[in-house]
Amino acid sequence: MNLLKIIHKPFLTTLLLTTSLITGLPHLVFAQSNPGLTIFSGVDNKDILNYRLDFGGKAGGWDRYRLRIPGKKINQGVAKFFISYPEYFSGKFDTESMEVRVKDKKLPIREIVWDKESRIIEIDLQDPLLESNKVELVFSNVKNPDPGGTFYFQAQILTPGQIPLRLNVGTWILSIN
Repeated sequence: MNLLKIIHKPFLTTLLLTTSLITGLPHLVFAQSNPGLTIFSGVDNKDILNYRLDFGGKAGGWDRYRLRIPGKKINQGVAKFFISYPEYFSGKFDTESMEVRVKDKKLPIREIVWDKESRIIEIDLQDPLLESNKVELVFSNVKNPDPGGTFYFQAQILTPGQIPLRLNVGTWILSIN
């Protein structure tokens, strides 16, 4: 009976340790696809936008970027989105696979222009978004840069109306491993 108790304790300890490692591992992998905690970025915390890299943000790999803008940042509506990225970002975009989503519905897009020299992607909506809603820009089939690094993507919008204004919305700080 004493032998059974001695064998039983290490077995339970090993089982508990293994179980906690296995259940914790997906959370560690998932954590690399989100912005996480940013301390010394040079960007004011209220201007940092949320994003998600669906396939982990591996350098040189293919990915899907989900760039999110909260509704409170676009309370004047949107006619166009402008996304600028740094000169040292050597990734490639597929303009045919870009979407603008509001409440999980695709918005019709009139035109997408990728100006490689100026490093700006311009997304012109067919019908302006007039109300304040959370927006998700989905860039599929993105070739991540190699080598990776930290890349600051700037978001601006053009408001609809008689006097359109180009407003700064915030910054996505993408981390490519």
